[in-house]
Amino acid sequence: MTEKKSKTEIGLGMAALGRPEYINIDSSGRDKSEVAFRTNAFKVLDDAYEKGVRYFDTAPSYGKGEAFLKDWNDSRNYTDVVLGTKWGYTYVADWQLGYEGAHEVKEHSLAKLTEQWEVSQYLLPALEYYQVHSATFESGVLQNKPVLEKLLEIKRTTGLKIGISTSGSNQNEVIENALQIRINGEVVFDSFQVTFNMLEQATLSVLQDVKAQGKKLIIKEAMANGRVFENEKYPHYQSLYAKLQSLAERYEVGVDAIALRYVMDALQPDFVLSGAADIKQLEQNLKANYFTLSEDELAQLSKEKVDSRKYWEERSKLSWD
Repeated sequence: MTEKKSKTEIGLGMAALGRPEYINIDSSGRDKSEVAFRTNAFKVLDDAYEKGVRYFDTAPSYGKGEAFLKDWNDSRNYTDVVLGTKWGYTYVADWQLGYEGAHEVKEHSLAKLTEQWEVSQYLLPALEYYQVHSATFESGVLQNKPVLEKLLEIKRTTGLKIGISTSGSNQNEVIENALQIRINGEVVFDSFQVTFNMLEQATLSVLQDVKAQGKKLIIKEAMANGRVFENEKYPHYQSLYAKLQSLAERYEVGVDAIALRYVMDALQPDFVLSGAADIKQLEQNLKANYFTLSEDELAQLSKEKVDSRKYWEERSKLSWD
């Protein structure tokens, strides 16, 4: 197949590669030892690079994701890799399978930023994106002047793009607020990592504004944490499943590739993230590079959007597996 030229690159997120349990529909049944995860992560990273992936996204809360990515990048010495990481969540499950408490703890304090930056800075010089992990009004991070000043200091000394990632039914409001933030006239945020997919489209208008302002746009959860795959638990998505299966057969790809391509064609962000947990999943995801959806196909899939609050309520009930 011939690769289609697209404004959007598929990047690789490390969430499923760096910790043994993650929010999704089900588990792949793989070996969940730390040694096996490291070996698998390096294999997937190597395969991704070989197949043209250049953006890799991680966070301290992705278990060993940041460490795996750093060790892999240091050992390969590539000059064209672009890395992104985040701060604000700490992984606390400590590789305990079936951990009953919260696997990650959120803290958007200056102390946490300083602590995590001390580690994340070792991803330089390949590091280009440094993001507030899941910025919300509740955490106060967008109004925390000492934190914002520290982020600007990091930007000035490193040249990094400072960004936020968002989740939840009020992504619109958070993004709109972040776009306006200035400290002594200086713009703070240069990039936005946002959930957008066939089911959750509430941010479409504001993301078009993000692009118009020349900000970098990274899309996560294009597959709605696995909900785009046919599942008897979600009978209300039968219309979506039928459309996706028809398109998958037409283009001779999996449903995952259709979901990624939808984001690429409907929004044209800078990056859309694959959350592949192994080489097979990655190769299936990357098939999205070899076709484009028609305007009519995009319109039909866009009709499957759901109420944002219902989407996030449903997501909150997904288990860590």
